[in-house]
Amino acid sequence: MTDTTWQPDLTQYPGPKYLGLSRALRDAIRSGELPAGSQLPTVRDLAWRLQLTPGTVARAYQLATQEGLLAATVGRGTFVAAQSPRLGPTQPLYLERVTGGSTGLVDLRPPQVPEVGQAEAFRAALIAMAEGVSTGWLDYTSQRAEAPLRAEVVKWLGDRVLGPISAEDIALSNGGQNAIGLILDCCLRGERPAVLIEELAYPGFRYAARAARAEVVAVEIDDHGVVPESLEAACRRHPAQVLCLTTEAQNPTTGRMPLDRRLAIAGIARAFDLQIIEDDCYSVAESNIPSMRALAPERVWLIGSLSKTVSAALRFGYVACPAGMGEAGRLAAQHSFYALSRPVAEMCHRLFASGAAAAIRSRVQAEFAERLQTMVNRLGAFDLAWQPGVPFVWLRMPLGWRASAFTRMAEAEGVLVRPADEYALIGGRAPNAVRLAIAGNLPRADFDAALDCLARLLRNPPSDLAA
Repeated sequence: MTDTTWQPDLTQYPGPKYLGLSRALRDAIRSGELPAGSQLPTVRDLAWRLQLTPGTVARAYQLATQEGLLAATVGRGTFVAAQSPRLGPTQPLYLERVTGGSTGLVDLRPPQVPEVGQAEAFRAALIAMAEGVSTGWLDYTSQRAEAPLRAEVVKWLGDRVLGPISAEDIALSNGGQNAIGLILDCCLRGERPAVLIEELAYPGFRYAARAARAEVVAVEIDDHGVVPESLEAACRRHPAQVLCLTTEAQNPTTGRMPLDRRLAIAGIARAFDLQIIEDDCYSVAESNIPSMRALAPERVWLIGSLSKTVSAALRFGYVACPAGMGEAGRLAAQHSFYALSRPVAEMCHRLFASGAAAAIRSRVQAEFAERLQTMVNRLGAFDLAWQPGVPFVWLRMPLGWRASAFTRMAEAEGVLVRPADEYALIGGRAPNAVRLAIAGNLPRADFDAALDCLARLLRNPPSDLAA
């Protein structure tokens, strides 16, 4: 692998310099000017020769790396990996890790709802569906047929302050992640729009944005959520079209955005014509603060699902669209998958209408609350952020620990946790912290033992880090 003195002429690429440089990289690799294996100049070297900032070159390298054109190796440099972009997403396939049983692993990475009667409720709904089967099971499903289910979703959202809302404002999806993609289909336009996300955020936001060919831009957050001044600065620097937020239970820090901050964000969104995705999948059990949708109903898309309250296996989600945009949301769904599969739609409708879903949600929340109290009791001596009703906590590492080392040593002890860097963009700021989720499906004794194991590790940092 030989070094290269490659230096492109960016005058032929109009627009932002980082995009011009990423296009120049793509053209040079495809033409063979930069063959596979060539080592690129360092960020600082190329920045000096092109009279650009190192940040501009780093962003161009990052875009090409995400496409699979470049490969960065720590300590060695950046190399040409291929002559054409990698097809499909660049993240590895998610593989579920079995916990408990013969493996001995306890997974505290995703919250897992406890079994509180779901099996019996699902069985009853399926039997009722089977007994009622007659005709109409051979045709494509339709958005119009989902109207009664959408009306039930409006009732389900009755404990939220959403402003005026009806079944016509609702679009249904195959889970919350699917809902994000549908919203981006509705909102994004142009060749390379920008999607703004919290600097620590649910990774699904950036996966969906990249799938939509959008640039992902991180916005600074504090204990109250997105910092208004940083949001306004990002809007001035980038062609931003969508802002992704978690207002009730920020993932992963557990923070809750107060009303004055929500009002400030709504004002900036209006000034820069931003659409807002408000993620309510991890919402607290009760909320009396107006949602972003209530404060800016003309531009907020509120997402929810049953994954954290009833069952993740149902793959059922919903979007409370901006006022007058419900049909647009349903049209995006129709273009993607016509409508929900009839078994899922009918089952969810029966669970809602019978009251079974609400009863399950109440029992799940009660079990989560008890386990959260246990987690706080066992780990409360450390720097722990938590919020009643939220099924995870945010643990800042004590002196002597690094989140990466703690994660590895916890896994060696049989406990899986999620470090902060999984929530940050590539090259973004990742604090020295981990997220611990509540495993509601784990026997209480195993759950307690896992927490005791983490507490023991926290009290005994590695000697090389503690020195």
